Amino acid sequence: MIELIGLDGDDTLWRNEDYFTVTQDRFGELLGPYLPTGIDVQRALETTERSNLEVFGYGAKGFTLSLIETAIELTDGRVPAAVIQDLVGFGRWILTHPVELLEGVADVVTELSTSGRRLVIVTKGDLMHQEHKVAGSGLADLFDAIEIVSEKDELTYRRLLERAHVPADRFLMVGNSVRSDVLPVLAIGGRAVHIPYHTTWAHEHADHDGSVPTLASIRDLPAWLEARSPIPR
Repeated sequence: MIELIGLDGDDTLWRNEDYFTVTQDRFGELLGPYLPTGIDVQRALETTERSNLEVFGYGAKGFTLSLIETAIELTDGRVPAAVIQDLVGFGRWILTHPVELLEGVADVVTELSTSGRRLVIVTKGDLMHQEHKVAGSGLADLFDAIEIVSEKDELTYRRLLERAHVPADRFLMVGNSVRSDVLPVLAIGGRAVHIPYHTTWAHEHADHDGSVPTLASIRDLPAWLEARSPIPR
């Protein structure tokens, strides 16, 4: 029987990547006048983000610093201060945007919680921003625990399960990222359900062998659980 269900935050419970996608498009438009033709701004930004992950971590703050660094490098330092100010504004917009729950999330989380399921949010990124999202979601009281982590790897999940006193084979992780929500959980003997989002950051792309259950919507999760791990009546 599944004793603990982990739910990812970004792009599983609430909207996230859409804001970054919009910002990346605006970034390219903003830099256009200062660049020669043929420069792949998006690829340059992605390269900078990847190289900065170990220093800045995940989230809007590190993303904003990568925007500024990329702008300076691509323009050989000629980017105007007004553009840098706009980039800081992009980051502030992401950080202060109201939380938008995905369709069906509030109903499903309420149903799972009130049915007696033990739930934990497992979300990755900047601590303050993720705390803001959890609080803004209105869902916090429905979860038994909130885990905000800097990375989702095997060690992180093992430590989470140790704190919860749950064996790996009784843990289910649900999320949109195969790289973060599926593969490391399977590697420690847990179970996972993949709920794809319409857009995923390139760094989170990964493949699985097709054996991982994939649901079209979080609305399908309660029925899937009841069929495979019903709660004893």
